[in-house]
Amino acid sequence: MIRRIVAVLLSLLAVAGAVRLTAPAVAADHDQEPPGVRRQLAFLRSALDGGAATDAQSLFPEGYFFLHALYGLSWVELGQRGVAVGEAADEAAWALSRLESDEGRAVFDAGATPAYGVFYAGWTNWLRGGLLTIRDDPAQRALFLAGSAALAAAFDASPTPFLDAYPGQAWPCDSTVAIASLRLSGDPRFTPTISRWVSGVRDRLDPATGLMPHTASPAVSGARGTSQAIIQRFLVDVDPVFAREQYLLFRTQFLDRPLGLGPAVREYPHGTDGPADVDSGPLPLGISLSTTVVALGAAQVHGDTSLAAGFASFGEFAGLPFDTFTTKRYAGGAVPIGDAFLAWSKTARPWTADTTAAPPAVIGRWWRVPLLTILLILGLAPWLPGIVHRVRNRARGPMASP
Repeated sequence: MIRRIVAVLLSLLAVAGAVRLTAPAVAADHDQEPPGVRRQLAFLRSALDGGAATDAQSLFPEGYFFLHALYGLSWVELGQRGVAVGEAADEAAWALSRLESDEGRAVFDAGATPAYGVFYAGWTNWLRGGLLTIRDDPAQRALFLAGSAALAAAFDASPTPFLDAYPGQAWPCDSTVAIASLRLSGDPRFTPTISRWVSGVRDRLDPATGLMPHTASPAVSGARGTSQAIIQRFLVDVDPVFAREQYLLFRTQFLDRPLGLGPAVREYPHGTDGPADVDSGPLPLGISLSTTVVALGAAQVHGDTSLAAGFASFGEFAGLPFDTFTTKRYAGGAVPIGDAFLAWSKTARPWTADTTAAPPAVIGRWWRVPLLTILLILGLAPWLPGIVHRVRNRARGPMASP
């Protein structure tokens, strides 16, 4: 009896895995709701109300800020898709208010230029600008233009395109978010600042990869997947042509198929290894799960639909999602910020412009076959001894009576 129960459970797990691997995991169009995202956001709001952001702060320095920011930005993307626009604006505004609270600003330097550093200023400005795309508010618009002007002034006064997030510490991905927020404003006053920034970045690309470096201060370090995934998500809003060049380089040097299975993203370029850290998480076979999740959003904004679908389907398979009628969480909801990154990535909308056709597909439709084969074997294996026994008995025929 126990053996049969185990066999049934393994078969059910195999079937569930196959369903999750093959069911649509991203929206087919930019005006549709991505599958399961609103239930993810319901779980996240409950987690935030229960203190998840404070818990996340103990994991890494921007945990409180990032969890609220990603929650708000996911709602902005839903609102821009035309999904629950009123609720989206309310939730995004609530998240923005948390960023601007004493707790949201606690780890940042108020005396920095711009105030609280480019990480805080850039992400806050991006969320505020996104909120304005789904609900206009004169007070928020005035704050957005003031924040954009402060960012532009800081970039104009800097000898480098990469501003500090903390005193003496600069990550190029943070400045990319900030510059994207200037483009979002649509104010032509910021066009020279943006153009100078792109020119300055082109002069400072990592010579080994041709991509933006991971850190710019206190030392310059080579490109890494953690920051590249964010850069590729935002750079298309700054300069679509430059962004496509960078995205293709990123895809070539960081995309992988560990053990020939699902698509994933390395933390270091092919041929290079390095240590894991709090941003990358563990690096089994050189793969960063957090980077792969963020790269899903980058693939979507670039119109790389097959790769985005591959990332999402593999995430549904490997992320162990748990569904209820009202919520959805991954890995049992043990790390809500992971759920927040995934919701934000799944809501990303493709950039559309005459100059940016979809990139050539890099993953075929048959990538699921090895995983489905493993699931088939897993589902059938417990039953094989019994099947073989019955076949042998039939082959022998009925036993003669003595």
